[in-house]
Amino acid sequence: MDLEKYMIPCLNKKLFGIECLGCGTQRAIVLILKGDFDDAFFQFPAIYTTLLFFGIVGLHFVDKSRNYHKLIVGLAIINAIIMIVSYIYKLTHS
Repeated sequence: MDLEKYMIPCLNKKLFGIECLGCGTQRAIVLILKGDFDDAFFQFPAIYTTLLFFGIVGLHFVDKSRNYHKLIVGLAIINAIIMIVSYIYKLTHS
């Protein structure tokens, strides 16, 4: 199955011609599913922290006995920093 046919186009890139902070996420997920972990990181450097973030958020909904709030906030901040730094790098080195 060719997952790349079903990818949603970036509206920011279509409307303004500039990639958004999340550009490359879908392609990185497809690369992870194919087992190409290095290229997934180079496609979207925050992919692993994003997956970890969503995993912890999912665990938060399943496991009500623990408080995951600080971990979720910390991962969100780390993820945002990685996304912003990689976005600036991509803009300045393209």
